Amino acid sequence: MKNTYALITGASSGIGSEIAIELAKKGFNIILTARREERLISLAKELKESYGVETDYVTGDLASPSTPYEIYNFCEEKNYEVEVLVNNAGYGIPEEFHKVSMEDEEKNIRVLSTSVIALSKIFLPKMLDKKLGKIMIISSVASFAPPSTIQVLYGPLKTFMNRFSDALNVNYKHKGISSTAVCPGYVVTEFHTASGVQDAMDKVPAFMKLDAKNVASEAVEATLNSKSYCIPGRRYRAIVFLMTYAPFIMKMLSNKLSGGRYSKK
Repeated sequence: MKNTYALITGASSGIGSEIAIELAKKGFNIILTARREERLISLAKELKESYGVETDYVTGDLASPSTPYEIYNFCEEKNYEVEVLVNNAGYGIPEEFHKVSMEDEEKNIRVLSTSVIALSKIFLPKMLDKKLGKIMIISSVASFAPPSTIQVLYGPLKTFMNRFSDALNVNYKHKGISSTAVCPGYVVTEFHTASGVQDAMDKVPAFMKLDAKNVASEAVEATLNSKSYCIPGRRYRAIVFLMTYAPFIMKMLSNKLSGGRYSKK
């Protein structure tokens, strides 16, 4: 894997940094990208020292339309061959839908969906040349859930990403490129505080919360094994089954498990 790299967006903390660690353990060289340079420098150093892999980083905000192209150009200039593309960057909006500016909604859409499409489109041709590539898209259990009273666009965008991942597999899996939609439930990271939804997270029962390390481990295994979907945790696999085949029962359970996330009086 001398010049073969895994590229991880949203790599400065949480699920993204844990995925970087899991891939480094497996011998992949790592390219980290996020907004917080000091975090990227620290993680890149840790991965290189702990696992003996090559590491690099590029800062960028995927809310900007130009950032996916800047990331790609960075990889081209360094002659990095990206074999694994991890689309993990997140965006949180704590305000009610009608109070959020359209500018913020457009940034949300770019980070959670448009940038995923752009990065996949940009890196696909070289993957196709080698007939080898893995794309991971961090989706959410929310993609299967009833409409939420928190972050109105979040669930629909994640559902869209699931369908996009399915479409990538239909078009490219027979050519050696697979896409895995990773759909975790509630994961304990600093994202909820940073995005202003920590109060909602605090209402989630402890037994429903997932550890980022475990999520990353399951996500990496599923992606490298070309699985179409990964739903980390047995409880959440059962929940998704109920959401899919018994949605009315699951809607009642959802209200009890998530403190009013799915209904407001």
